[in-house]
Amino acid sequence: MKIISFLLWHASFLLLAFFNNGVIIHALPYDYSATTECLKEPWKVQYGGGIIQNPEFNNGTAKWTVFRQGKIQERITRNGNKFIAASNRTHPSDGLSQRVFLVKGKLYAFSAWIQISQGSEIIAVKFRSQSGGGDYLHGGTVIAEQGCWSMLKGGVVANLSGLVDLTFETNNTSVEVWIDNVSLQPFTAKEWRFHQETTIAKVRKRKVKFQVTNKLDAKITLKQTQADFPIGCEMNLNVLNNTKYRDWFIASKFSVTTFANEMKWYFTEKKTQGNENYTIPDAMLQFCEQNNIAVRGHNIIWDDPNHQPTWFSSKINPEELRKLVEKRLTSVVPRYKGRLIHWDVVNENLHFSFYEDKLGENASAEIYGRAHELDEKPILFMNEYSTIEVSKDVAAKPANYARKLNNIVSYYMERNGGKMLPMGIGLQSRFAPGQPNFAYMRAGLDYLASLGFPIWLTEVFVDAGENQAKYLDEVLREGYAHPGVKGIVIWPTSPFSKECKMCLIDVNQNFKSTPTGDVVNKLISELRNSKEMEISADEQGLFEAVLPLGDYEVSLRNPETISCNNKLKIKVTENSDNFVHVKLDHTSCVK
Repeated sequence: MKIISFLLWHASFLLLAFFNNGVIIHALPYDYSATTECLKEPWKVQYGGGIIQNPEFNNGTAKWTVFRQGKIQERITRNGNKFIAASNRTHPSDGLSQRVFLVKGKLYAFSAWIQISQGSEIIAVKFRSQSGGGDYLHGGTVIAEQGCWSMLKGGVVANLSGLVDLTFETNNTSVEVWIDNVSLQPFTAKEWRFHQETTIAKVRKRKVKFQVTNKLDAKITLKQTQADFPIGCEMNLNVLNNTKYRDWFIASKFSVTTFANEMKWYFTEKKTQGNENYTIPDAMLQFCEQNNIAVRGHNIIWDDPNHQPTWFSSKINPEELRKLVEKRLTSVVPRYKGRLIHWDVVNENLHFSFYEDKLGENASAEIYGRAHELDEKPILFMNEYSTIEVSKDVAAKPANYARKLNNIVSYYMERNGGKMLPMGIGLQSRFAPGQPNFAYMRAGLDYLASLGFPIWLTEVFVDAGENQAKYLDEVLREGYAHPGVKGIVIWPTSPFSKECKMCLIDVNQNFKSTPTGDVVNKLISELRNSKEMEISADEQGLFEAVLPLGDYEVSLRNPETISCNNKLKIKVTENSDNFVHVKLDHTSCVK
């Protein structure tokens, strides 16, 4: 009997240096910590304040000035914590400011703790140019409240080098703005990439150690059969009638998909009320199941008034609408019960409020609860755009997202004896042309990850423009590297459309991969670890490999060409940190 033992463990340390062309470059670790809670006392300043001078206000207002008009003064809490209060404001940008120097191309991670004297207000951080033209970089927002401290976490990518004024702004000039523990930490692009690589090694991989106890010269062959991290692509109905598109989708090894339109209400009940037709989504789901492709349900309800079934009346009354919503829920959810991993339940309910306006402010919460009653298996997602893509979008900012999600969960728990609703955070990640603000993207992911729900990038898209493929690669890697992100779905332009803003394949070139398609193929190849690996033992019979999380087949071979037909199956998970003993029967080994 031959025995193989293997150890999986998690390297929890964070490297502080890396090699670049033979030169050691020191990289300050990135601080992923964030909270959506409003606290009695702020956390310690991040990065020691970075390039901010007097970040904790231990020296009063030194190095800080008044921007435009108003008054700033030092104050102290009962616990002895010093902060600055900005008052006598007459303009949104009046208040506390510090002048800092930004370097073009660097990424700046920002954080501060904010409180206001009364009520609840949106506070934004802006970096205003000295050019005099009113230009500024928007670094993020938070909902500040009276009586507790809220964390504003954001960031910018500098598009110029020069002095800027860091300012805190709110439209309500009657409130005092209290600020503490301000930090602005610069990182180079290489350091930012190093953070990604370090986190991938820590979160997405594990070191696996094998030991053959009675055959020191054996070799182990490893082959990944299933990757742990799901990465997929949007699918449309052409998969049913176009063989080349279908073959491409299978060959691409996408492990998950979302149907473009085929599960939406306006598709399954098109022209007339009551005339439901699920033929196409049924066939698409069957195709996915036959090819081991998981499916995200998209969507049950869409809050955008412009994306309702065509037979909807603009004068529909609340009672009638409530009946229609119930009919929609009891039609689509039970039909696919147990077959979907997720549902986008009320799509884009931060930017739009069609159902809330007609059914009341808790309409979304009621629909989520009802969907869960009808099928307890899927994770129920909010699904929004511009939350991590655009720092200026107030409607879908991370703080609003967190508040809406918490309201949905609380509403359900209050009516179900404290039972938790299985929620997910869907971030569409649809980027406009040009340089994405990755500092803001990462900060938004940090903030939302603190809620403890799984995050998915649900509709990744980078619009056509210079460096499109490069930016797509960076968006995907930023998502994959973040500890809070549990899956990614890419949302390319349909290859059959007239205008291919982001196609992965070119149907006019025999389905040849495009530059953006090459990016996706390369990333999937890296994630899947699809090549078979053969590892030799050392003198003690030990084998070692760093493996992406997932399922593997392991087989044993020695130099005498003896191989064992019974293959060992192992699962490398994030919790794999102990010895597992496995026995291989030598009677199955042949020359």
